[in-house]
Amino acid sequence: MKLVEADLGEHHISCDIGCHLFSILPPFNLGATTMGYGLGAASSAAFNVKGGRRAISVMGDGGFWHNGLASGIGNAVFNKYDGVIVIVDNFYASATGGQDILSSRADNPDRATNNPIEAAVRGVGVKWLRVIDRTYDVARLRDTLEEALTTPEPGPKVIIAQSECMLNKQRRVKPIFNKAVKAGERVIKERFGVDADVCSGDHACIRLSGCPSLTLKDSGDPLKEDPVAYVDASCVGCGNCGEVADAAVLCPSFYRADLLHNPTRRDRLLSRVRGAVIGFLQRRRAARLAGSAL
Repeated sequence: MKLVEADLGEHHISCDIGCHLFSILPPFNLGATTMGYGLGAASSAAFNVKGGRRAISVMGDGGFWHNGLASGIGNAVFNKYDGVIVIVDNFYASATGGQDILSSRADNPDRATNNPIEAAVRGVGVKWLRVIDRTYDVARLRDTLEEALTTPEPGPKVIIAQSECMLNKQRRVKPIFNKAVKAGERVIKERFGVDADVCSGDHACIRLSGCPSLTLKDSGDPLKEDPVAYVDASCVGCGNCGEVADAAVLCPSFYRADLLHNPTRRDRLLSRVRGAVIGFLQRRRAARLAGSAL
């Protein structure tokens, strides 16, 4: 949404109860109104007037099933609402602790899950509908938002943004990962970082990402007075920071590193070869720099 604002200007954004509501705080400063759980779309219904810019509303999947389907989506179809509705489908009622809901992907023996939000939205008459199955694809989500805000097609424009809640995913994945490491299995964990030599220190990545793992540190370079971006040990490897940097055409300082646990003989051999090549190149570069300084 911040990237879209840079191209199309600010829009009225109606938030909802849920994790995304924190976007009203820095560094995003998004959102104008909040009414209640599942009322994100209903609270923007008053802006169903012809104007220069369409209103945007956001609700989570928990709020959608709580009352958003009727008070938000159904109301928007009935009144030919011309705004944009974003439904954050992260597979749980995350705001209240990660309980299963109708659209959860988990197989629950006591509840009926795996009922897609898309089917319910189409069922009440929405014609313009886009489903983004990986919200970390920042460029695709940005382009879809811009399409929804500029298309001449009337009626509500609904975007279902799907990605598992990262906190719940970590609770689910970490025990499995730790068990595999303890059992001696070869497993890889993705981590991301910032190359301090490449980072320009303008911190646009932090303002557009908001990830708590993305912070600052001293560059160690006397020619760079400003601190550089830094990814700390709390990184869970979602890759959002690099996706934002790519979509916003920021500096190419982000990199991905694969942390290999219980490496095989082949892995160790490849590591030694790579280390030797990198070491040779680093020594040659250092020698050239020393020569130019003379």
